[in-house]
Amino acid sequence: MTMQNARGRRRATGPAAEPRTTVAVAAERPRDAQRQARNHRSPLRQVADFAAASGVGQKVGVALAASGLLLTVTVPATSPVMATADQSASAGAAAPQPQVSAEAAAKIDFSRTSVSTAGDPDGKLKQLLSAQSAGSISRAASVGSLGMPLTTMVKSSPFGYRVSPITGGAGEFHRGQDFAAQCGTEVFAAASGTVTFAGWHEYGGGNRVVIDHGNGLETTYNHLSSSSVQVGQKVTRGDAVALSGTTGASTGCHLHFEVMVNGEVVDPEGWL
Repeated sequence: MTMQNARGRRRATGPAAEPRTTVAVAAERPRDAQRQARNHRSPLRQVADFAAASGVGQKVGVALAASGLLLTVTVPATSPVMATADQSASAGAAAPQPQVSAEAAAKIDFSRTSVSTAGDPDGKLKQLLSAQSAGSISRAASVGSLGMPLTTMVKSSPFGYRVSPITGGAGEFHRGQDFAAQCGTEVFAAASGTVTFAGWHEYGGGNRVVIDHGNGLETTYNHLSSSSVQVGQKVTRGDAVALSGTTGASTGCHLHFEVMVNGEVVDPEGWL
């Protein structure tokens, strides 16, 4: 039975109903494969991956490598820096090098003059002359074997027959190559050798220096204002040996340069 209260509502007279029990249902979230993979990464790897993704990979990678925390830091040409520990083995493993052996009696010579390279012109000339006499060397082999006797080479009169600048007569044989040079310009040895003459040349050369380079090859420097070498002196390619001038049979300041093979003059352009 029920009773109605003063306001007209009915109140239950029976026992109170039991409160409802709330059952908590834990919905299992779907697994994230990438999240699990990230959770299993080492702290160092996570830092490196974050650095690469955030665009500061290079700075972070270099800093970690400098502090000794990373084994290998590779810098691709078109991608951010990636640091991997498993690359250390392959990076440290070098390809095996072939062994070089020699007989016990083999002669091994690493002297400068025995090596012929583009950076060692004296070695090239020495090898060229030791292989054969200067007279049997072809032009193709000799070109470029001598150095320039002047810093600036300006041709003023070629080798061979010409009109004499002194007499005006035709058919004069010019024994060398003339290069324009102001008086007092430094003159350099065209190659290493021994000075065999330094003095006055009575046949028009004026002050003259002759250098013997061996195996019949000589160079001469003429019309000099002065020389700084003496007979018997050893000189090296590029050494200053004199100053240009206009002594002897000369009409103005210049250098008369000659190349002699077995005592006979040849065109210097075949050796310069």
